Amino acid sequence: MTSFLFRSSRNPQYKLVFYVPTTHLRICKDAVFAAGAGRYPGAGNYTECCWTTLGTGQFKPGHGAKPYKGKINVLAEEEEARVETLCVGKAVAKRAVEALKKAHPYEEPAYEVYKMEDVESWRLGSGLRAKL
Repeated sequence: MTSFLFRSSRNPQYKLVFYVPTTHLRICKDAVFAAGAGRYPGAGNYTECCWTTLGTGQFKPGHGAKPYKGKINVLAEEEEARVETLCVGKAVAKRAVEALKKAHPYEEPAYEVYKMEDVESWRLGSGLRAKL
C-alpha cells in the first residue's frame, strides 16, 4: 500500500495594510470588508476583523498632482489611520485593493500587501509513505 503526503492545500493568506484619513476610515473599511477582506477561516466565522492605529501621515504634492487636501509643493500632514486586515486567497486580496482604491479619497492611496506564511503547514511534510 502506498500513500502520498502533501502540504496543506489551504488558500494562501495575505495581509492588506493601508493608510487612510480618519474622515474616510469607515468608508474604506466597509469597502474592503465588502470585497471579502477581514474574514478569518475556521469555525468561528469571524468577519470584519482588522487592527487600526492612528498616526500622522505626511506628503508634499508635486506639480500635476490633484491632492485631496493640501497645496502643490507645500508639505502637508494629515491625521490618518493604519489598517491591517487578512485576505484569504489572491482573488480576495485583489478585490480588496480594487475596492480600497475606489473608496479612498487620495489619488494614490498608500497600501501594502504581504503574503503570509501558513505555519500550520510546517508540521506537515511532503513525501511518500509505503507499507512493506
